[in-house]
This record gives sequence, structure tokens and C-alpha cells, in this order.
Amino acid sequence: GRMSKRGGYFVDGMMLLDIINGPALLAILVGTFIGMLIGALPGLGASIAIVLLLPFSYSLDPLVAILLLLAAYQGAEYGGSISSIVLGIPGTGGAVVTMLDGRPYALNHGPGRALGYSLYASTIGGLIGGFALIFLTFPLMKFALKLSEPEFFLLGSLALIAVGSLSTDNMIKGLIFAALGLLAGTVGMDTFTGILRFNFNRPELMEGIDIIALIIALFAIPEILNMINKGVTTQYTTDLSKVGIKLPIREFRSTIKSTVTGSIIGTIIGIFPGLAAGSATWFSYLITRKMSKSPKTFGKGNPEGIMAPEASNNAAVGGALIPMLALNIPGTPAIAIVVGALLIHGIQPGPSMMARTPELVYGIFYGYVLTCVAMFLLGLLVTNLFARILTVRIYYLIPFLIILSLLGVYASHNLSFHIWFAFLAGVAFFVLSKLDYSLPCFILGFVLGPIIEESLRRTLILSQGSYLIFFERIYSVIILLFILLIVIYAVYQKITANKSGTNQSIST
Repeated sequence: GRMSKRGGYFVDGMMLLDIINGPALLAILVGTFIGMLIGALPGLGASIAIVLLLPFSYSLDPLVAILLLLAAYQGAEYGGSISSIVLGIPGTGGAVVTMLDGRPYALNHGPGRALGYSLYASTIGGLIGGFALIFLTFPLMKFALKLSEPEFFLLGSLALIAVGSLSTDNMIKGLIFAALGLLAGTVGMDTFTGILRFNFNRPELMEGIDIIALIIALFAIPEILNMINKGVTTQYTTDLSKVGIKLPIREFRSTIKSTVTGSIIGTIIGIFPGLAAGSATWFSYLITRKMSKSPKTFGKGNPEGIMAPEASNNAAVGGALIPMLALNIPGTPAIAIVVGALLIHGIQPGPSMMARTPELVYGIFYGYVLTCVAMFLLGLLVTNLFARILTVRIYYLIPFLIILSLLGVYASHNLSFHIWFAFLAGVAFFVLSKLDYSLPCFILGFVLGPIIEESLRRTLILSQGSYLIFFERIYSVIILLFILLIVIYAVYQKITANKSGTNQSIST
């Protein structure tokens, strides 16, 4: 899968056989399998699936590595519905809404049919998100080429403010952790002056904080400690006699409208930083319920209540990839990890990516569509197996996760320093998460930090230190208005929540 003078994977169109016959197909299958497995386990989710696979991507071709991670992301979004439907315990944040109708439907008609609705919807949602990725990324890239340094600074700030304000219940703590992520991104050598910053005379920090160690510290270690905190002897039980996928086509046809609605909503929401799958599932569920001929049956086992959120959370994956590829703006923690994988391979996402590595961009487009197909086929084959794995005791799972995480950290640079950093920082992040600080805000701040800093400094060099440059171009003014609207909306939400809380206290 290397670049060629003829255009890489695409000569007079897409050379799809290079993906189907090569290591990329194997990566898609492996990533989908592991993503579905991790997503099915309660409390883990897409970010953990990508984190655990990230160390294995170092030695792979860039396209193969990225498709491995995207397949895991896609598979985990469907996998979360397995535990939601079979156990009534959401495996991912996006599967919380699926549980509202998925679990009652499973109790009344059997989990196999409920899982069938989920799998069909997830596949269609993923495909619609994939087609949006193919057709919307290039126009956005062309628009990005019209932007200059002030706009890139404002876009990075917009993404960070949106994530800090909208993706967490505590806006202040979200923004604080986003700012700390920005600060962590300044560790290492200053790209403008060559001066070392905040490395505490440690040579291991000359190139900055290792992104693999940081990702493990943010996602894997706190989650492992959470599992230990809940009790290592925990074991979930359920009736596993009817968990095979069963869904007659005639029943599926009656839910096409809700599936397409959820897919479109998920794609649109996924494009906006800070929203993605969790918000998309709620939006799609509420809108589908209003459009339904039988809204009163929602929450009692209505198939439309399964299809809409499941279609939206997988469509949001494709939607979230659009700003990442076109503008280098990761809108979700999982996408931020994918950006980290690209940076490890020396590839900078953004509008110049198409000019530098067109075969990689096209490979991601069509490889992503193949991840949806792989998810459907593997879902038919192994959903029953994953449902049975859910009954394994947690103390069998914890050692496996610890060893895999720490080996991944060590493999990145073969330095024990990064293992100690990941472990100690992970403990600190675990404590902070208990204090309602948003860990995803930190990683997004860390990834966006260098972009924001370099764009700001270049902007001020161009304007000779004048901040009026941000008001001289129409694009900058539009982005500033978006930032203002997000801040106003977040403050309004905060005031409304405080008033409702006060009213409840008075009534009590």
C-alpha cells in the first residue's frame, strides 16, 4: 500500500482491489472484531478500543494503521448496543438511548431481534456517514485553502470552546481541563525558537509528552481503576438462549424512515466538535419519536427507538472524520486519538493532506465504507459470542487490560519513563475524573494546542502584534460570531439548569 507515481490506490478511479486484497482488509476485520468486543463490555467503549490497538499501528503502513483504528471505532459503536440490549447496561455513551427501547423489546420479543435492528441500523448509519465523508470532505478542504493563520487559530479555539462547553455538564471544569491540555501541549522544544520548555531537564520530554503514554493515562488507567473500584468479582448474568441475530426483512422495512432520519442527524451532529455520538443519539431519538405514528410506545420496546439512535451513533463517526481530514479539527476523543496516530506516522491532517498524500485520503474514504460492511458481516457471525463474553468475571479482564496498556506505552519508545508517567498520570486523572473534570477535554486541548499556538504566533507576526487582524477578514468575523453563540448558549444552559435545580429544591 505505498505511494506510486500513478496515484497510489487510485488510477483513473479507485483501485479498490488494493484494499480488499491487501493487509488493509485484515486490519479492518481485526479492528472491527476487537472494537465490537470492547464496545460490548460495559464501561469501556470506542476510545478504549482505539487506545488498545494504537501501539500495534506503529509498524503498519499509514492507511492500514488508520483503517485498523477506524474499524475499531465503528465496531465499538455497534458493540455498545449488545450489552444495552442483552443486559440493560450501556456499553458506550451512545448506547444509553438504545437501552430505552432495546431492553424492553428484548424482554418481550427476544434479544436476537433487537440486536438485528441495532446491527442493520448501525450499518446503514455508518454507510450514510461514509458517503457524507466522501462527498463533503473535498468541498470543505477547498474552502479551508481560502483560510489563513487567523482563521486556523479561531477554528482551533472554536473546537476547544465547543468541546469544553457542550460536551460536559460542568462548563467551567471542562474549560479548565481544556486549558490544561493546551499547557501540556507546550512541553518540549519550541518550534519557533528551539528553546526547551517545561521539560524539567528530562531528555524524555524534549520532544514533548508522548501522546501514547498520555492517551493510556487518560483513558485506559482510569477505566481500569474504575473497574477495580466497582468490584473485581462483578459478573453479569442473563438468558443467552435467544441472542442470535434474527430480523425478517419485512420488519426492517417498516423502520427505514427512522433509520434514515437517525443517520442524517448523526452525520450532521458528528461534524460539529463537542457533540458527536452521545448528543446525536438523543437528538435522533427525540425527533423520531415526534415523527412516529405511535410516540406513546417509545420507551416500551418500539423498534424505531432502537434504529434511530443506533443509526445516528455510527453515522456520527463518518461525520466527525470530515472536519478532522479537512481542517485538522478532532471533534471527539476517539478522533483525537486517530489524529495522534497520523502524527506518529508523520502525517498532518488538514487541507494540505490531499496534495501530499492523496492515496491515503482516498484509502480512508473507501476503506471506511468497507468497515461498515465488515461490521455487518461480523455482527451476524459473532454477536452471539460477544453476548456470552459479557458474563465473564471482571477479574479475568483487568490483568489483560493492564498488560496490554503498559506494553503499548513501552513499545512506543522502549523507555520505562513513559510507563511510570502513564501510571502516575493515570492515577491523577482517575482522581480528577471523580471530581467531575472532563478527561476528553484534556486530550483535545493537547492535540489542538500546537495548532492554536503556532497559528496565533504566526498571526501576530503578520500583524506586528495587532489583534485587529482577527476583525479584518470576513471568515474571521464569522468564526468569532460562532464562538460567541456557543458561549452564549453554554451560559444559557448553565443558568437554566441552575434555575430548574433551585425550583426543585423549593418544591421539595
